[in-house]
Amino acid sequence: MFVPRRKVLMLCGLMGFNIFICVLMGLSWKFGGERGHKKIKIPERFWSRQVLSEAFWNKEQQRLDFINNPLLSAAPANDSLEVQLDLLHDPGPRDPCKPDWRVTTQIFDYNILPRRFKDFLLHMRCRSYPMLINETHICDQKPFLLLVVKSLIPHFDRRQAIRKTWGRTGVYASRNVATVFLLGNTIPGDSFPDLQEMLNHEARIYKDLLQWDYRDTFFNLTLKEVLFLEWFSKHCSQVQYVFKGDDDVFVNTLRILYYLEGLTEDKATDLFIGDVISNAGPHREQKLKYFVPESVYVGGYPPYAGGGGYLFSGGVALQLYNASKQVVLYPIDDVYTGMCLKKLGMAPQKHDGFKTFDIAEKYKSNPCVYRTLMVVHSRTPQEMIQIWQWIIHPEHVAEQMLIFGVKCDFLA
Repeated sequence: MFVPRRKVLMLCGLMGFNIFICVLMGLSWKFGGERGHKKIKIPERFWSRQVLSEAFWNKEQQRLDFINNPLLSAAPANDSLEVQLDLLHDPGPRDPCKPDWRVTTQIFDYNILPRRFKDFLLHMRCRSYPMLINETHICDQKPFLLLVVKSLIPHFDRRQAIRKTWGRTGVYASRNVATVFLLGNTIPGDSFPDLQEMLNHEARIYKDLLQWDYRDTFFNLTLKEVLFLEWFSKHCSQVQYVFKGDDDVFVNTLRILYYLEGLTEDKATDLFIGDVISNAGPHREQKLKYFVPESVYVGGYPPYAGGGGYLFSGGVALQLYNASKQVVLYPIDDVYTGMCLKKLGMAPQKHDGFKTFDIAEKYKSNPCVYRTLMVVHSRTPQEMIQIWQWIIHPEHVAEQMLIFGVKCDFLA
């Protein structure tokens, strides 16, 4: 009986020592915590909040960041409780698709802004619009590459040229390729003829249109982006790669497929390439197309790929959809996509095959040049048809090769 009793005594002593240590640690935390505790440092992102902004978009983004941040202590140390409560308070309309009349008083120069900007600001929060045309079958064959084209209702000639050339749906080198066109709607005030019945007829024939009932303007291209990402997440989530571009670009679909086939698994997973623009910021001249006033936005832009066309993986598309829920709509769509990428801790990668600012004049009629590129902006429907013939029928360009005195690096 002597040995068991000794073990019990040793065990009790050990437990008492542990309790003593725990008490000491508790006292140390209680009286030394104020002095020794350090807050977790949150990694800085593109829109990291340093001070409460006066610019409307920045303020909206700060509020969204604060609400979506589970670590409320991430707010700057010098922010008062009043400021934090102000971030949590949302004075906007309960229905995000109702006009947000706050902008008329919170943006000091609202009354002198262009009409297109006023319309965007009033409806900036709305992301829910009914679909007028929906083709849920687009990805039934699980395309390897989905070609997504931003278009307008009157641009039938462009869509038709794309269908007959680089956007032709089918199998290329044992890979399924599908095409879909994105459209909004027109209103009488925009002075467009009513072409909806013609568009409905086009949809019945080609079954490759997606249309939402929102006003299709330049500033609403961002809306077109987020509506497509939502649609993609529901109907095309198994697509491996997505090309997204305008309806006036020429795309060398064969070159893109050739490039994708050669990607390593790591590069394929986080793929996002295009004609990258870095160190850019908003234009302040009101006459310019990309004008954004300081009352709406302050700061620089993250790196972004020119909206004429860029290529990304299906996995990145799904991530962009999730990120878009935490980024306030911005009136320039390619910049907005760059913001969403930054939110994900990613950046677009530059690829020399993307020429969204066109190529030198002396090369525009050179068939060989187009065989080495992926995207060129901009081209007419007639030019698309001509260039596509150069791509798929290299035997027909011998004369041009002699004229330019060069040899084409033809794909097998």
